[in-house]
Amino acid sequence: MKKYSIGIDLGGTKILMALVDKETGNVLYHVKKKTKKHKGPDNIIKKMVEGIEELLSEKSINTDEISSIGVGSAGQIDRENGIIIAAPNLECYNLKIKEILTKQFNLPVFVGNDVEIAAIGEQKFGAGKGCDDFVCIFVGTGVGSAIVKNGKIIYGATGTAGEIGHTIVDLNGRQCACGAHGCLEAYASRSAIEQRIEGALKKGRKSCILEYLEPGKSITSSMIQKSIEREDELVLQCVTEASEYLSGGIASIINFINPKLIILGGGLIEAVDYFYKKTIKKARAKSLPVPAEKIEFKKALLGDYSGVIGAAFLEDRGF
Repeated sequence: MKKYSIGIDLGGTKILMALVDKETGNVLYHVKKKTKKHKGPDNIIKKMVEGIEELLSEKSINTDEISSIGVGSAGQIDRENGIIIAAPNLECYNLKIKEILTKQFNLPVFVGNDVEIAAIGEQKFGAGKGCDDFVCIFVGTGVGSAIVKNGKIIYGATGTAGEIGHTIVDLNGRQCACGAHGCLEAYASRSAIEQRIEGALKKGRKSCILEYLEPGKSITSSMIQKSIEREDELVLQCVTEASEYLSGGIASIINFINPKLIILGGGLIEAVDYFYKKTIKKARAKSLPVPAEKIEFKKALLGDYSGVIGAAFLEDRGF
C-alpha cells in the first residue's frame, strides 16, 4: 500500500492542504491559502494546484508514493463524478474538480463534502474513534453536518443528507447564501454573527471589537473570543443569539436521529468556548428528556486537521 495521501479542505475563507501519512494519520506538512472566492473558481483551482506542488516539493515526495488526492468542499457534491454541484459560500457551481486535478497530477482524485471529511477524520483518529453512531457538526462560514450510523456515513437519496445549516428555523426569516429564507446557517454561523455585529456597528452601537478590526477585513472567531473575554455587550448579545438558534437545531437532531454522540467543530467552536458551552447546555435543555439524558457532546479533537486527514481517506469510501 502507498504510504501517503494528500488531503484538501476547501472552505469559504481558507483552503487547507496537507500531506498525510495513511498509516498513522499524522500530518507531515501543510499549506494554507486564502480562498478569495470573489476571484472565481479558476483562482480556487490555481491555489489548490500551487498548494499541492508546494507539498510535493517541501517533502521531496515522489508522486509514486502518493495513493490519492482527496478534496472536501462546502456545498452539494456529485461524489461519483467528483463535481462540486453547488457551493454558494464558495460561489462555485458545477466545478469539475476531479477531472481538473487528475489531469494536472495524474493521480486518483476523490471528492466529498467538507463536514463529511471532518467526520471521517474524527472517526478514524479523533473524538469519534470507537463510536459508530454520531453526528458531526461544524460551524464556520456556514453550518454543516454529517451523520454516521453503524460506522458509515449516511448520504441520503441524492447524497445531500446532513444539511443541518439549511433546515428552516424562521419561515419568513433572513436570506441565506443558498437563496432560501430562514435557514439555520443564516442565524448560527460565524458569518451570521459577523453580519449582526457589523449591522449594529453601522447603527452606532459601541463595541471593543472595533479595536481588532482592520479596514476591509472580516471579523474572525479570535476577535469574537477576545471581545467576549472583555465582556463586550454587543458581541455577547450576537453570540448568545446564534447559540440559541444552533442549540435548537441540535435539539431537533437529538430528537429526530437520536445519536449517541454529537461532535462539534469548526473555527467558532474551537475559538469561542462560551459559544460551545452555552450551545450544548441549551441543546440538552431543549431536547426530549430521555435522549437529552443520554446524549454525549465532544469537541472535535483534530482541530483544523479534521478535514485534511479525513480527505486523505476518501478513497477508502469507494467512490
